[in-house]
Amino acid sequence: MKKFLPWIIAAIVVFGIYSWAKGFNNTAITLKESATKTWANVESTYQRRNDLIGNLVKTVQGAADFEKGTLQAVIEARAKATSVNIDPTNITPEQLAKFNEVQGGLSGALKSLLVTVERYPELKANQNFLELQSQLEGTENRINVARDRFNEAVEPYNKHIKTFPNSILAGILNFEDMSYFRSEAGSEKAPDVNFDF
Repeated sequence: MKKFLPWIIAAIVVFGIYSWAKGFNNTAITLKESATKTWANVESTYQRRNDLIGNLVKTVQGAADFEKGTLQAVIEARAKATSVNIDPTNITPEQLAKFNEVQGGLSGALKSLLVTVERYPELKANQNFLELQSQLEGTENRINVARDRFNEAVEPYNKHIKTFPNSILAGILNFEDMSYFRSEAGSEKAPDVNFDF
């Protein structure tokens, strides 16, 4: 029996390492998939906003004397926002920054549009416009919730792969940390709203 003892100990150690590696890998994959799915929900919420903006633009275009420049800025910003795609399995800080930049441009153009609308009583009284405006406000809230949920989903994955001894396996198995969604540059400052018509 003594001559088999080293083999038994080695088998137990190997099985322990295998169990740890298997548990680490499966947990990392589960957490990463959860974060990836949550990112898809963020994109879906932004897509909802883009769809609503298309309807809003059509409604506003119905006001013949509406400023074409403001409307054109929204249309162009929407086109830019829909052109940036992120691979949810490999989200980098650079990708998130670019995504945030174009979405911020769209938000700014949309705010300008809604401020400009104040000059058009017939548009403010249009039931379709009021409904779209209300849906856009609700969607902005959904976007914020979706971004927060994405960050909440990224945190346990990042913690899992960065804590020791998991960090050793993360390097061997090529698990890289995921980037958090961050606010766009300058968002900590209050916006300058000007109603000088």
